[in-house]
Amino acid sequence: MNWQLKPNRCTALEAQKAFVSLDSTFKIKGEPITRDPLSEVIKVKFGQTYYYIKRYHRAGKHLRRFLGPSRIKTEWRNLLFFKHLGIQTADIIGYGEERLWGIFQRGAMITQELEATYDLKSLQEQQSPLLKNPAWVAQISQQIAQNTRLLHQHEFVHNDLKWRNILVTTDHNPQVFFIDCPLGGFWPSLLLKPFRNYRIIKDLACLDKVAKYNLRKSQRLAFYKTYSQCHKLTAKHKQQIRKILNFFNNRE
Repeated sequence: MNWQLKPNRCTALEAQKAFVSLDSTFKIKGEPITRDPLSEVIKVKFGQTYYYIKRYHRAGKHLRRFLGPSRIKTEWRNLLFFKHLGIQTADIIGYGEERLWGIFQRGAMITQELEATYDLKSLQEQQSPLLKNPAWVAQISQQIAQNTRLLHQHEFVHNDLKWRNILVTTDHNPQVFFIDCPLGGFWPSLLLKPFRNYRIIKDLACLDKVAKYNLRKSQRLAFYKTYSQCHKLTAKHKQQIRKILNFFNNRE
């Protein structure tokens, strides 16, 4: 059993005791947030702090059940990688998994709540006036574009870069946080470049899938120019934009 805990992140003594091991983490009861055949997420409070516990009962779907890293291990590795790059994400308090004869049995990851943040999808569904504020939109758009470019520069693709997986603060100087990335990974070799390019388009198309209904064309173009670091679009840029715009054709 492999379990890593950062006790200095747990200000409450009861949190340190509750998160001391994978066994104790699986015994915790809390507010259900999500549940599916592979995993569950609950929310708990110790002291004045809320924590999210994601617990997996299976390594993943299909071949991932038996080969390669589990989905939960991939997720904590990805979030730690985000931290390494300077991309803001939730603080990981504890993480680990249990295997028997090399076969995944269970795993968990604990993150601390990002206070006063909201996912972009929720803001869109609530028709938040912030999305009509050009200055606010420009700030978050720039951060998201820079973060996405940074990941892609390191040959990493998120593979689920949707508005619901981006948290933001709602003040005048908003901050952006990338969360929930169990499907992301590296595609480093030249042989995998076509597959990586496809997934890069997918990342950008996932962002634009909601943006096209809520932002002006000029705002979406500004995002792309920040992402591609260009002032004037070239033929190559226009080709990539067409691929982004057509990615979900006949899929919605």
